[in-house]
Amino acid sequence: MSAYSLFSKNGHLLPIDQASVSLYSIEYSYGFGVYETLRVRDRIPYFLAAHAERLMRSARIIGLEHPLTEQFIVSSVKELVGTLAINDAYNIKILLIGGKTRAQAELFILPSAPLFADRKLYRDGVATITASYERMFPQAKTLNMLGSYLHYRKAKQAGCYDALLLDRDGCMLEGTRSNFFLIKDMTVVSPPAGRILEGVTRMALLKLLGKYGYTYKEALVSPAKLPSYDGAFFTNTSSAIMPIRRIDSHAFDGIPEPLQQLMAHYEQWKKDSGGN
Repeated sequence: MSAYSLFSKNGHLLPIDQASVSLYSIEYSYGFGVYETLRVRDRIPYFLAAHAERLMRSARIIGLEHPLTEQFIVSSVKELVGTLAINDAYNIKILLIGGKTRAQAELFILPSAPLFADRKLYRDGVATITASYERMFPQAKTLNMLGSYLHYRKAKQAGCYDALLLDRDGCMLEGTRSNFFLIKDMTVVSPPAGRILEGVTRMALLKLLGKYGYTYKEALVSPAKLPSYDGAFFTNTSSAIMPIRRIDSHAFDGIPEPLQQLMAHYEQWKKDSGGN
């Protein structure tokens, strides 16, 4: 039997081969749903409460009504993780799909094999291309991902880690599946929270900056201003902090020391956090 043999549907554990959505579901076909992806390590679902909170917030933003509570989501994930015989790291995907009525909303929680970034990318940094695209409901993590998918595919075809999305004024916002930061000396800069999806890794990182002597500010920055910064990085659940070596034709001069230190601080904090 596969280690990924079970999933949870509306709080009930079922065989994974029963994990399906009807092709007649107009809500699913039109992307009327929200989702989260979290990492499980040593049977600990990392930042579970934060993911459940953001799932609920995303649902509220798009008007997806449902009868669920954050605690129900947390307990359903813990039940699945506690039942699965998986000792290695893996991912959990949480899908909340809207229905024609509040009671018909469906919650799916599924395990999946993780994607691990090549370790040399953390040493050398990644390349990214820019793309003009602003997501609908930027603060919600929805199933309406076509634009992001198409730009991500172009980035992968170009041999890049991700695509960096630009707003209508040409300022850098976020990756298709990552948050974006710039760094100058000990100052970390990010686009305004109201313009992007605030990732759980991003929120955790911001709590650490002051502790280690970094300052933080929000600003919209155009690619033309990249030479004014020492470096840049992405954050997401799968890769944590991923340094960026090149954005389009602009290449940074290596990975700056303050960014290397921040990466080490975050990894140590994550180990010490116990998943909370």
